[in-house]
Amino acid sequence: MEPLLKAVDLIRSHGDLPVLKGINLSIQAGEIVSIVGASGAGKSTLLHILGTLDRPDSGQVTLADQPVFGLTEKELARFRNEKIGFVFQFHNLLAEFTALENVCLPGYIAGNEDKKVQAKAEELLNILGVGDRKHHLPSQLSGGEQQRTAVARALINNPAIIFADEPSGNLDSHNAEELHKLFFRLRDELGQTFVIVTHNDLLANMADRRLTIRDGLILND
Repeated sequence: MEPLLKAVDLIRSHGDLPVLKGINLSIQAGEIVSIVGASGAGKSTLLHILGTLDRPDSGQVTLADQPVFGLTEKELARFRNEKIGFVFQFHNLLAEFTALENVCLPGYIAGNEDKKVQAKAEELLNILGVGDRKHHLPSQLSGGEQQRTAVARALINNPAIIFADEPSGNLDSHNAEELHKLFFRLRDELGQTFVIVTHNDLLANMADRRLTIRDGLILND
């Protein structure tokens, strides 16, 4: 079976400092893969390149049969919005919009019909247990509710894959555990694929595969 995501010979330096020294990896649809390593090992750099938020100095990423780094910036932005979801340590919800409006935004940007986007957003918020908070602003939500809203936003366009960068790093232990369970439920119920950068050993070890970055290379794939 062809992998959903494939990275070949990714090289990236920051100035004179080599960060990624030829990363190769492949991820199948429906997998949950964790990426771990010491601070400064290149985890977030790799995640941003896999998620098309950054470009490598050389190498290629293919997602859903599309080599992404041959696309123009405009094409890449559209591809990213349609095929990729992101969950970050800090939820990045827009303060002036309600939970429901925040979830809807990527769907509106994709040009989908407003009523369908709103119905899907409400469905996702209900699945994630925050449907009764949909008309609240982020400031009126708890940390766990904010992060669940961010997960719903990541799912709104039915992405092929979700990239999560320290998704539970800003949560207390109870909410972190609940978020981790949620990822696996979304995989089981929706077939969602996750790539998660984390320092949380519990989450890393729950994943189908745990990849370690050291000295700019992946030690196990």
